[in-house]
Amino acid sequence: MNQEQFTIGQGPVIIAMKGHPGSGKSTLAQSIARVLRCPLIDKDDVRDSTSPLEPSTPDRLLNALSYDVIWQIASTQLRLGLSVVLDSPLSRRSHLDSLRRLAASSAASLLVVECRPRDHSEWRRRLERRGLGESDGSSWHKPSTWQDLERLLEEYDGCTNYEFGDVPRMVVDTTAPVGLGEMVAAVVEFIAAHAGGGHSHKVSNEVSTRMYIGCNS
Repeated sequence: MNQEQFTIGQGPVIIAMKGHPGSGKSTLAQSIARVLRCPLIDKDDVRDSTSPLEPSTPDRLLNALSYDVIWQIASTQLRLGLSVVLDSPLSRRSHLDSLRRLAASSAASLLVVECRPRDHSEWRRRLERRGLGESDGSSWHKPSTWQDLERLLEEYDGCTNYEFGDVPRMVVDTTAPVGLGEMVAAVVEFIAAHAGGGHSHKVSNEVSTRMYIGCNS
């Protein structure tokens, strides 16, 4: 896929990533932002900066603060007419509700790209490899082992599975035997189809079948 300017449509678009740690959403988000040439706002960048507050502030409050900050940063970009890619787990329905309000107040379209690895062995390998690579403690708040992730999912208690209503959503198997470039092209085509893009990248049916888990509109 080339790096030509991509026209999304008449107004700005919020491309909200969703997925558990290690699911590949950050890698995909970075590539989408690069291709579309729009700002990438990563919740981890904010959360990483809250470590001085950790000893005296409950984790849930720091997490909520991190979401509030990225919503505010996104609001500024949208007011400038810029589309944004938001990289966060989007783990609760309240997060989606916040994005719906943000989209309405900014006259922006809202799309969700959910990363859901089917191959759990590969997911585990990626997660634990990332944990080893971040031994400097820069991402102290993220699970670094499969056991950490399992504990996190238990704490979620199913809250990550919620209805999206009329918000278009694409669910991607990030462990599918498809190159990153092909995966990004398919996501960009989804964005173009649902946000009135000026053009779209054509993706073969074979690639679509191998990487799509589902899509709703």
